[in-house]
Amino acid sequence: MKIIPTEDQEQAKLCTWMTRSGIRFFAIPNGGSRNLAEAVKLKRCGVQRGVPDLAIPIPSGSYHGLYIELKRVSGGKVSEYQVDWLKFLREQGYYAEIAYGFEEAKKIVADYLAPVRKVV
Repeated sequence: MKIIPTEDQEQAKLCTWMTRSGIRFFAIPNGGSRNLAEAVKLKRCGVQRGVPDLAIPIPSGSYHGLYIELKRVSGGKVSEYQVDWLKFLREQGYYAEIAYGFEEAKKIVADYLAPVRKVV
């Protein structure tokens, strides 16, 4: 039986790879479980349902930056809020994609950055 990494494990692996590759990025911690008081505070402070997991604020080609919504290789589901945010970001001139697992996310990042820098 093959063990499928969690979304958190896939994201941690991607973040480690981007850090080692010298890619500037940031995580957008909108998900996860929190107690009610913390959830209310974060909502007041601007946390919004569906915003992608990671952002790379580096322009490439005709795009202003890259947003990635990361899912497990198998079993990851995209919400209607996530679809809406990805559509909105694309309309604003960002490259915004869903990646199923580390390998797919790594390829998206490398392909996106290819015009502006070499990524291994």
